[in-house]
Amino acid sequence: MSKKKTNQKNYLDLVPVKNPSIEYETDSENIVTVLIEWGGFYHKIAQKIFHRPKVSEIKLDNYGSFVWLTIDDQKDVHQLSKDLDQKFPKMEKSVSRLIKFLEIMRDHNLIYWKGEEK
Repeated sequence: MSKKKTNQKNYLDLVPVKNPSIEYETDSENIVTVLIEWGGFYHKIAQKIFHRPKVSEIKLDNYGSFVWLTIDDQKDVHQLSKDLDQKFPKMEKSVSRLIKFLEIMRDHNLIYWKGEEK
């Protein structure tokens, strides 16, 4: 009987890295606004015809802002979850919420996993 190898990620060991091409602003209360510039042929058409903005501003909530500012290209998800629990001790299901948030950020190319090909 041969065991099938599965390539499952242990998210707690992954290290998130901010995409260096993504700009962001931080207000006086440490709330982060991520700025995404839309380029390319289809985006230019949408900007002209449908009056879409050239830059989208995505304002993160307290949790998202804290995580974004805590990502330092060194801390793994486990350490980030500990930092999150320390800052927001009453947060429920913090690890699963953190992983989901990071996956959404990765799906939108705001972050990538250290060592992962871009």
